Amino acid sequence: MFTSLHRNKGAQLLIGLLIGIGFGFFLQKGGVTEYDVIIGQLLLTDFTVVRVMLSAVIVGMIGFYLLKGGEMVAIHCRNVTLGSVVIGGLIFGAGFAVLGWCPGTVAGAVGQGFLDALFGGMVGMVVGAGLFAWVYPRISEGILKAGEFEVRTIPEVLGVNPWFVVIPFVVIMIGILWVLEVMGL
Repeated sequence: MFTSLHRNKGAQLLIGLLIGIGFGFFLQKGGVTEYDVIIGQLLLTDFTVVRVMLSAVIVGMIGFYLLKGGEMVAIHCRNVTLGSVVIGGLIFGAGFAVLGWCPGTVAGAVGQGFLDALFGGMVGMVVGAGLFAWVYPRISEGILKAGEFEVRTIPEVLGVNPWFVVIPFVVIMIGILWVLEVMGL
């Protein structure tokens, strides 16, 4: 159905740009582009980030499996390695610890005009990506290949229809959101 769209690189870039702008808009409207909210989440005093992320996971999970059921999307997972997860986690964690922003929220914060997000976050991501690209040939066959394992979805592992997993997870996540609301978090 989308074969011609997949071949049109200009359209792909435009769609990516529009989705990115929308993503940043919703992050900002959800309140997670505020430094104090991010720090509050890390200190377990403000659960705005959890509420926004759980809401996004609910919508994304239901939307993906509806599209998959209509054969409009397919899962294209690559195998994962423990080495790449550890290295990626360390890079992400270092940036988060130093600046207090993750890549999505830093982009939203730049859109709001926060200069620390622009100069510390965006410049840091560009420099970090450049450094990683420079180091990549040296580590691509070593640590990044260590501990490879196959990626499978929970329904694939259990051998069940995806909706037998999606529906209980959605109910659990809605329950968590309700508890957070009742507790005033």
